[in-house]
Amino acid sequence: MKSGYIAIEGVIGAGKTTLAKKLAASLGATLLLEQPDENPFLARFYRDPAGAAFSTQMTFLLQRAGQVEQLHQRDLFAGQFVADFMFDKDRLFAELTLSATDLALYAKVFERLSFELPQPDRLIHLTAPVDLLMSRVAHRGREYETPIEAGYLEALSDAYARWFRESVRVPVIEIDTSRIDLVGCEADYALLLDALDSDSPFVQLPGSALL
Repeated sequence: MKSGYIAIEGVIGAGKTTLAKKLAASLGATLLLEQPDENPFLARFYRDPAGAAFSTQMTFLLQRAGQVEQLHQRDLFAGQFVADFMFDKDRLFAELTLSATDLALYAKVFERLSFELPQPDRLIHLTAPVDLLMSRVAHRGREYETPIEAGYLEALSDAYARWFRESVRVPVIEIDTSRIDLVGCEADYALLLDALDSDSPFVQLPGSALL
């Protein structure tokens, strides 16, 4: 496998954590997971976005920076890492949720923490229609996610699309999870493993001419 550090990104409900666990297990990689349950402001944010956005965002920023910092000590010639987040995406959420004043302060902290943090060798972008995302969020039954509305996921999906189009500078594998089952279908999962061995800077599943 050519990728030593693989990050998985996508909107809430896209399937990032489930895929990260499976991929790390099959590759024998170290797993880095976001810890939303450890953010004490998250439940309040979904109830009152304006009132809790800054506290929620700063907590996630510090948490993610601490996790990615582990990669500074990695041996580049032994072992792999799989994460269900990319540190740089944190600013995407900040720009979507913070006021201009809070965003200016956040940006200063972000720049300090992001200095010389390692970038993934490959980024997996999971997508899905908003109605499917809503169904998945409801199915997993996290009480603090109950207030999430389709409009928020729609805005988040648009923000992710812009971020991948304008800001991401690492090789990307894009996967429509409404059309391909990476967890329940081993043939589909094998397509992902093949894509991770590809030299192409962009692979799209399904439908790539490469696969």
